[in-house]
Amino acid sequence: GGHHPMQEGEVFNTQYQALHELGCGAFATVWLCQDVRRKKQVAVKVLKSKEGVAETAQDEVALLRCVNCMKKKDQAGENIVSLLDDFRMIGENGFHILLWRVLGPSLRCLMGNYTAQGLPLPFVKKSLQQVLAGLHFLHKRCCIIHTDIKPENILLYGHNKNLQRILMDTLNCGQRTHVKLKGVGDHLGNQLEESDLMSLQVKIADLGSACWTYKPFSKEIQTQPYRALEVLLGLDYGTPADIWSTACLAFEMATGECLFDPQPGKYFSRDDDHVARIIELLGRIPPQIAFSWNKSTKFFSRPGALLRLSRLSPRSLPGTLADRHGWTPRAAAAFAAFLLPALHYAPERRASAAQSLRHAWIAA
Repeated sequence: GGHHPMQEGEVFNTQYQALHELGCGAFATVWLCQDVRRKKQVAVKVLKSKEGVAETAQDEVALLRCVNCMKKKDQAGENIVSLLDDFRMIGENGFHILLWRVLGPSLRCLMGNYTAQGLPLPFVKKSLQQVLAGLHFLHKRCCIIHTDIKPENILLYGHNKNLQRILMDTLNCGQRTHVKLKGVGDHLGNQLEESDLMSLQVKIADLGSACWTYKPFSKEIQTQPYRALEVLLGLDYGTPADIWSTACLAFEMATGECLFDPQPGKYFSRDDDHVARIIELLGRIPPQIAFSWNKSTKFFSRPGALLRLSRLSPRSLPGTLADRHGWTPRAAAAFAAFLLPALHYAPERRASAAQSLRHAWIAA
C-alpha cells in the first residue's frame, strides 16, 4: 500500500528513465524522467498503491482525459497541463498508477526572487489572464473545480528554446532552486534576463484534488491561506471557490505576502484566526451566510461576533496596499477594485473567471 521504491536509472514501460526525484507527498512521488523514444524530459507522478489513493488516481485520470478531450475544441485549454500518458505498474507494494505530463518550475520558484516587493505588475496581469482563462475553460467547458489554486500549482514554461532550457535547468538542480534573475543569484545557468519575464507562460497544474462541479469528492479542499470562506464554514462549494483562491494568489504575486496567513493561538485554532482575518479585511459576515449551516457555533457566538476572538483590527484592502506595500492610492484602489468582487462572501455573487478577465485593471 505504500510508495514504490523508485531508483535513479529505473526504466518504466521500456520508454521512461528516472533521472531524479522532484518531490514527495503523502500520496505520490514526482520524478523527472527522460523519454528515451522522443528524447525529451517529462514528469512522472507515481501514486501510492493504497486502495483509496488508487481510486483518487482513477478520478484524476478521468479529469485529465476530459481536459485533453476538450482541448481539441477550445484553445484556452492550453493554460492547463496535459496528460501525456498513464498506465499501471506492479511493484513490491502493489499496483501503482503512473501519470505523465509536461512540466516546468512553479510560480513559487519565481516568487522566491521577489519576496520583499512582489512580481512586476505587467507579469502579474499577464499570468492572471492565463490562469483565469484556464479556470474559465475548466469551469465552463469541463465542469471541473480545481480546488487547489496556489503558486505551487501554477507552472512556468517558455516557447523560446533557450528560455525553456533555463527553466529545465532549474528542475535539474532540484526542487528548492529558485528561478533567478541575472544579478540576483549565483546559479548563472538558472538566470533570466528581466526581458525574459514577459516571455514566460503559465499553466495550471495538479488536478489531483480536483472534482466535477456536479460531484464534489471532499468537504476539505484548498490549501489554508487560499481557502474560500464557504469552505472554512463547511458550506457547499462550487467554481467560485477557485476564484477566491485566485484573488489570494493575485495579491501574493503582486505584494510578496499572503492575503490571509492564519496562525493558531493558545485559545483559538488556525481556522478561527483565518475567519477573523477575513472579517478584518472584508467586513462583517452577513448572518444569512454565517448561520446558514448547523455547525455555525464552531466560530460564532451570535451574528457578527466570533466565539474565541473578540479584538479585531479592521483594515481596508487599499489601505493595506498603500501602508504595508507602498502603493500609490490610485494603484491601490484600482487593484482592490479587481480583487474585491472575487472575494465576495456570497459565492453566487462572486465574480466569475470570465467577469474577472473583463475587469479594467487586468485588461489594461
